Amino acid sequence: MKHTYQITGMTCTGCQAKVQQLLSGVPHVTNVGIDLQKGEADIEMDTHVSTQTLENALIDHPKYQLTEKPHEPIVFTDDTEQKTWLQTYKPILLIFAYVLAVSLIAGFSAAKFDSDLAMRVFMAGFFLVFSFFKMLDLNGFADSYTMYDVIARKFKPWAYLYAFIELGLGLAYATNFAPVLTNATTLVVMTISIIGVLQSVLNKRAIQCACLGAVFNLPMSTVTIIEDGLMIAMSGFALIIMM
Repeated sequence: MKHTYQITGMTCTGCQAKVQQLLSGVPHVTNVGIDLQKGEADIEMDTHVSTQTLENALIDHPKYQLTEKPHEPIVFTDDTEQKTWLQTYKPILLIFAYVLAVSLIAGFSAAKFDSDLAMRVFMAGFFLVFSFFKMLDLNGFADSYTMYDVIARKFKPWAYLYAFIELGLGLAYATNFAPVLTNATTLVVMTISIIGVLQSVLNKRAIQCACLGAVFNLPMSTVTIIEDGLMIAMSGFALIIMM
């Protein structure tokens, strides 16, 4: 069964992630989808959960208030008003294009195309840009990341540490510091990261992807899998070449 509730007090995607996390922890709640703009939460449950129980889940955060949504007549909306795939993922696609362009320019700067340099510049740009957006709202990122990461769900400080690990990896690739150690760390960290991503996508959980922090409201999808998978493949390939 699925019920829709009104929630007040949410002002950013960090708030959205926090409320989603709290409501998802209520027994018998199977999925929570929150529309930040409308201030609404669609809550799916395997058995009826009272409104009072849901309110109690937010009791330690009084600025968030949950109430039952009054019944309204069904209104059919035009599908064209919804965001297209391109509109939804425009930020991450632009970042990918910019980083790819810079890495290709770096690779072609030598007399002969240097694929190793191009790959290193790409990975440096990837981690530096993505860590930058996480740093803009570190608390919001941490709240979002704990929704799906296998370590952060049980140990929230890992979410904060992860943002700095990305920053460190970006700087390491940019300066070509200890290539074997840098690529090995990337392989391990991104493999751990992709586990939670795969679980969320396969379970069709409607949650926010934390790849660009809390700045952009990107849904978790196969795009996130490709993003993490690309870093795993590139770091693994680099290690094989070095052996």
